[in-house]
Amino acid sequence: MARLASFCLRAARRYSRMDEEEGEDDPLVWSRDLASQPGGEFSFAVVQANEPIEDQSQLEACPGATFVGIYDGHGGSEASRFVSDHLLPHLIRLAREEGGVSEGVIRRAFYETEEGFMGVVRRARGMRPLIAAAGSCCLAGIIWKGTLYAANLGDSRAVVGRVGRSNGIVAEQLTEEHNAGVDSVRRELVAAHPDDSHIVVLKHGVWRIKGIIQVSRSIGDAYLKRGEFRMDPAYHRFRLPEPLRRPVISAEPSISTKVLSPQDKFLIFASDGLWEHVTNQEAAEMVHSHPRSGIARRLARRALERAARKRKARYEDVKKVKKEARRFFHDDITVVVVFLDGEPTGEEKAQISVRGFSDSSGSSNFSLLAQI
Repeated sequence: MARLASFCLRAARRYSRMDEEEGEDDPLVWSRDLASQPGGEFSFAVVQANEPIEDQSQLEACPGATFVGIYDGHGGSEASRFVSDHLLPHLIRLAREEGGVSEGVIRRAFYETEEGFMGVVRRARGMRPLIAAAGSCCLAGIIWKGTLYAANLGDSRAVVGRVGRSNGIVAEQLTEEHNAGVDSVRRELVAAHPDDSHIVVLKHGVWRIKGIIQVSRSIGDAYLKRGEFRMDPAYHRFRLPEPLRRPVISAEPSISTKVLSPQDKFLIFASDGLWEHVTNQEAAEMVHSHPRSGIARRLARRALERAARKRKARYEDVKKVKKEARRFFHDDITVVVVFLDGEPTGEEKAQISVRGFSDSSGSSNFSLLAQI
């Protein structure tokens, strides 16, 4: 910590805004600057801070259907990796069984993913007890037959950029956030736990559930949901003051449904690593006013600039910091921008499957949804 503090003092000598090309040589930034997907184009960027990275993400598309998933892990990467591997297959199977996508299908897919991870925790905790404290926020956007379903657990966020009455771009947030820092979330928690005066605690200026966690909904975090997964008191960070009588957080997603119109121009899906530093409107205006290619990376860079400035440093210096120290400056950041360009033509009809922080892509079984 002393070494980091010394670095910050040296870097504080000057701060200058990076130009459009800076950040390309940052080894912890991955991007797919612009690629085609059925119905339009997309831009994708991921910045690593944790080791191993806790953000997992994917974009799967075929004619008639697009899926974007952003899974912001905490307490390790086990939960976010599990969600990345299992949520979409559950969704596909259930949608085929029910004859299409619906809020009920999405809720069941989240439920089955949660139950599956609880099974993993049950089997693994004897050898890896800390897996009971692994959890993940989960943001899923499904575009199917002209309708967007946006489902969320935690504090990732989906925003649509649409043309307003004066032809300016307007940002509309599509998802609810489940974070104890939000007044309505605290009221919801207090109302659900009237006999627990410590359900939310202000700790070091941050509201936390039981003084431990900020998000009130997630996949995983088994020790905060089921008494059988109570953590050993030796793990002070996860110690509950009394036995768990009922879950203090849940895996019930909030879901919004929006029929897309010609005024809706693009969608921004991102983890809170972006939204901590960039507002909805600022992000939308950046997408609207800059070239499409590299726009997700440009948004991530804006967040990195702001994060560095808060530490009295420059991003040019931060990106030289060793991987194990980057979390001191910023969180993992994932950004996916999907442009809504209408019906696919030509090569855009090809299926595509992309995982964040990976150079691999290919066909996806998500194409099964197009057959419903």
